[in-house]
Amino acid sequence: QVQLVESGGGLVQAGGSLRLSCVASVSIFSFKSMGWYRQAPGKQRELVATIPSRGVSTYADSVKGRFTISRDSTRNTVYLQMNSLKPEDIAVYYCNAVTVWGTESWGQGTQVTVSS
Repeated sequence: QVQLVESGGGLVQAGGSLRLSCVASVSIFSFKSMGWYRQAPGKQRELVATIPSRGVSTYADSVKGRFTISRDSTRNTVYLQMNSLKPEDIAVYYCNAVTVWGTESWGQGTQVTVSS
């Protein structure tokens, strides 16, 4: 059973930055892709960014140019660097991983709050 543990959320002023981390219990080479999703109150969960094992990372239009997804295989960790945060970025952020066999895992989520 894959476990994903997120951290790094918190309260920040508009225009500020946060870096989220997601540590996997297995080597991230086991995954064909990893990503970050978010769910704001009363809204559906939405994709924020994905990073495949091969290829180019993808981003939601709303975060392009502000957020950057990256990974460190030596730490089995995926990061989401979030800059120029806006109140509309308020949400619970979830880490996601899909293995090469197609199984999917989710973290427990980390809250991001942006004050205006």
